[in-house]
Amino acid sequence: MDIFQIIGFLGMLCIVGAYFLLQLGKINAENLAYQYINLAGAILLIISLLVHFNLGSFLIEVFWIFITIFGIFKIYKQRIKR
Repeated sequence: MDIFQIIGFLGMLCIVGAYFLLQLGKINAENLAYQYINLAGAILLIISLLVHFNLGSFLIEVFWIFITIFGIFKIYKQRIKR
């Protein structure tokens, strides 16, 4: 296992861990921690995929990043309105 596989594994743990915390009710989708954990996971997976490329996985992570950034902006926009 090389360093890029380890980075990808850590990214997977971030995304799966965030989703598990969401299902346990420990965090919710409006929580910035949830969004940032997802973003970190997707970025780590992208780094891994730059070495061990897979088009389908790469594209899903790109979309995951855009959707997560959208979620972060949505949360900040809601906070500004308050």
